[in-house]
Amino acid sequence: MTLRFVPLLLIAGALAQESQPTLNPLEKEFEQSMSGVTLTGHFTRQGGTGLSDDKYNIDKVTKVKDDLWRFDTRIQYGGNDVKMPVSLHVKWAGETAVLFLTDESIAGMGNFTVRIVIYKGHYAGTWSSSKGHGGQMFGDILKAGQ
Repeated sequence: MTLRFVPLLLIAGALAQESQPTLNPLEKEFEQSMSGVTLTGHFTRQGGTGLSDDKYNIDKVTKVKDDLWRFDTRIQYGGNDVKMPVSLHVKWAGETAVLFLTDESIAGMGNFTVRIVIYKGHYAGTWSSSKGHGGQMFGDILKAGQ
């Protein structure tokens, strides 16, 4: 490597560190507890009867900025099985995380609105899609190996 590239590498490294948001203790715990997990449970459909299986794998959760977080996921839904990053907003009600989207696109699946409460290894919430589907969802959050 020539010396003329060293300043560029130093600047790029400094910018990368500056772009990493500072996490408070609650956010650090959330990032750690939600990385390497599987959400497994059930969901309902409005107007339908019974429960359907619900499963989401989350490899890593990273705060992007303000209340925006990136979830590196594997989503199995409606015949789809894809790995993709999903950006979700996270608000806090005390120590309880509330994940939400409002009519936002999830690549290849359409637009969704969700409100999901995360607390002590469980999730519960509501969902709806631009295709007129919706319902409730709930289940457990399991770390890999559990």
